Amino acid sequence: AAPLSAPAGGPWSVEDILADGEEQDRVPLQKLQLLGESEELRGLLLNPHLRQLLLTVDQAEDKSSLMKKYMQEPLFVEFADCCLRIVEPPEKENVLPE
Repeated sequence: AAPLSAPAGGPWSVEDILADGEEQDRVPLQKLQLLGESEELRGLLLNPHLRQLLLTVDQAEDKSSLMKKYMQEPLFVEFADCCLRIVEPPEKENVLPE
């Protein structure tokens, strides 16, 4: 039988990191591809400090506590907000009609 978890450093799939019941939290692939097309996001990723933060999160065992800490970092929050605006654009309903 194949092992359930991907080998260290090996390929992984979304299913490996999503527990049952987290389906509604999944971002469609088309939306994720928009991240790669965002000039604003690319601009943020030029920052070496942000890149180091992201590498640290990627390599951390306890990602959730590290994320809590990094959400105090203005640069990381700006990155997270930028990603969210791309995959979940603000609803137009909040705009008052002219």
